[in-house]
Amino acid sequence: QVQLVESGGGLVQAGGSLRLSCAVTGSIFSINNMAWYRQVPGKQREWVAFITSGGLTNYEDSVKGRFTISRDNAKNTAYLQMNSLKPEDTAVYSCRVYTNYNNYWGQGTQVTVSS
Repeated sequence: QVQLVESGGGLVQAGGSLRLSCAVTGSIFSINNMAWYRQVPGKQREWVAFITSGGLTNYEDSVKGRFTISRDNAKNTAYLQMNSLKPEDTAVYSCRVYTNYNNYWGQGTQVTVSS
């Protein structure tokens, strides 16, 4: 059974940094894209960043220049380095991975940025 386990969330002051990790465990043949999403209570989940199997990346406009997505294919792990955090970045962050036939979600990790 495939599981995604996120870690690295927490409480940080505005301007600070956090690094999220998403480790994929279980029987998974080949991971294509990996992505991070976030959700605030009462709002729709929004896409934040993704990275292809070849390392190409893209970001939602509000995080460009502040967040960096990366991956370690040997460890089946994705990362999200978040710098210059703002209170509006407060959300539950979840990772999503895609294979040729399916996609999987993690349970999420809370990020809270205080002003």
